[in-house]
Amino acid sequence: MKKSAYVLILGLLAWAQPAVPADDITLDVKEKVLSNGMTILVVENHIAPVFSTIVRFKVGAVDEHTRITGMSHFLEHMLFKGTKITGTTNYEAEVPLMERMDSLAALLEQERGKLRNPRANGSEERAQELRRQIADLQAEQAKYIVKDELWETYLKNGGSRLNASTGSDGTQYYVSLPANRLELWAFLESDRMANLQFREFYSERDVIRAERRQNTETPPRGLMYEALVATAHWSSPYQWSSIGWGTDIENFRIQDLRQYFETYYHPSNAVACIVGDVNADDVFALCEKYFGAIPAGLTPPPVFTDNTPQRGERRVEVEADAKPAAIVGWHMPQAGHPDVAALDVLSDILSRGRTSRFYKNLVETKLAAQVRASISFSRYPNLFTLNVTPMGNRSAEEVLENAFAEMDRIKTEPVAQWEIDKVRNQTDADFVRSLNSNGGIAGSLANYEALFGDWRYLIGYREEIKRVTPEDIMRVAKTYLTKNNRTIVTLVAPASDASAAGAGN
Repeated sequence: MKKSAYVLILGLLAWAQPAVPADDITLDVKEKVLSNGMTILVVENHIAPVFSTIVRFKVGAVDEHTRITGMSHFLEHMLFKGTKITGTTNYEAEVPLMERMDSLAALLEQERGKLRNPRANGSEERAQELRRQIADLQAEQAKYIVKDELWETYLKNGGSRLNASTGSDGTQYYVSLPANRLELWAFLESDRMANLQFREFYSERDVIRAERRQNTETPPRGLMYEALVATAHWSSPYQWSSIGWGTDIENFRIQDLRQYFETYYHPSNAVACIVGDVNADDVFALCEKYFGAIPAGLTPPPVFTDNTPQRGERRVEVEADAKPAAIVGWHMPQAGHPDVAALDVLSDILSRGRTSRFYKNLVETKLAAQVRASISFSRYPNLFTLNVTPMGNRSAEEVLENAFAEMDRIKTEPVAQWEIDKVRNQTDADFVRSLNSNGGIAGSLANYEALFGDWRYLIGYREEIKRVTPEDIMRVAKTYLTKNNRTIVTLVAPASDASAAGAGN
């Protein structure tokens, strides 16, 4: 067992002593790297007989490419579909059905390719027949499928907060359990890492496509965000959202899914964090027993594609039947860069709380309903963003003009020390609150370990926040928040509606 070389000054005991300053509280993280490269982090907290876990895979939308955008999110769903022993009453009977479906899907892909080519002799009738045959096989396979068996097993054993999420930089799976169910967790999680079966692949593909329509293609904010990242990131892997492009989802192939899973979802690309009423040595022994036998995979390739330098402001209009709004993005460095802390403090000075500059000068004056600045804390260079919602009949351009003026003022007039002190206090409060639960601690540790290869940067970054000066904030504002470095997306009424409105005046 490898134990951390020092006891980190953090805020772990916040759940027991919430009034204790963050700098006076300790967190003892024990860690071990299994023989197959899987990292295990443990924090013992014996206040209540429960524990929380997170398994973080170091894979997200940035690891995808056109044709397989959204694959990480799709696999998030598939990891709940069962294995050779869970989710089925007769795995052997399922195998030939799934193989037959895959063969028919390959034929359907060929037929659809012909239909997309005006000079090919494609047949929609043939495509429909292949879809019908796949549907028949799905119905037959359904006789053997035990829906949501993983969820039900956890719930029957006292599990709670069972969930998963996918972002651009990582995919994580959570659950909280009674202390005496540690071995059950190790068995179930190692089983779906080692023996995952892609049952219900074709039906789940349709579910994901519908999810995209509902959450990305319908809400105005979803349309705006997608337009922002696609326009700002000409060559960066952040060019698409984690759900992927619609046509990629429709055309996912089972062979691509298998290859993607084998490349990224293995022990040496995973971090498991367990926090609660556990003994670290017991955790390490169980992880070695269940996860240790899974072969280590090859180190996934890093992403080197970066944005080409932006040489001028970019503007996009998104038409929707909704109130005016705007999103602005400026290119900024990746997490770990020395300028990120200053940009983080700057974003809070601008928009966090009722004493922030945007609130006092834009919201209280009834110019805007909301103006929010935020940074990206990401694996590769990403965006500093500004979200604007005008008040009443105010225009997005009017709000943006005033918001940009506030930003420009920071470039020439140093911010007050009390503004920085306020942000530091808020950061400390956030930090303590994040450690008020086992799950919060597990999530923070796993995130920093996955992003930086060292969970200790959880503290290192906090120290960087404390060292930010007014001069640092002025410098990063001048460096990054420039006109030629920004992309502006505005939400406007559809052209026909605008024309009709003009005709009526």
